[in-house]
Amino acid sequence: MTRRVEATRKTLSKYARPFSWRGRATCLHMARTQMRNMGHRPPSIPDFRSALGARTALKKAGFPTVADLFDSLLPRITPAEMWVGDIAILPGDQMFDSICISDTVGMLIGFHEDGEDGVKPQLVLSLDHVIGAWRV
Repeated sequence: MTRRVEATRKTLSKYARPFSWRGRATCLHMARTQMRNMGHRPPSIPDFRSALGARTALKKAGFPTVADLFDSLLPRITPAEMWVGDIAILPGDQMFDSICISDTVGMLIGFHEDGEDGVKPQLVLSLDHVIGAWRV
């Protein structure tokens, strides 16, 4: 568990900066960093500079949704089974759902439209709001 906590802290400190398509500071980049910090070898992320470019890259890779992408990389778990460092998806905007990292029970860390300085904790009042969760 200590290794999971340290890997998660390392990931979150890297993304203590504003969301940026051009600067490769997106929730997908954050999730890939978390997987690498936890010892996984995820595929590289295609170069995209906008939401439309990310959507096109996802579809070109053969995945209709981000959840389908994660299903191809990690074992799916129930949201109640999340440990520190696991990945979850919450409802997002019309283009993408929000990828988050589990920090503690009930807290998910991810980019938020109110967080101009980078990732921030998001209290999940009900696990029913979690679209999917994956063991990292």
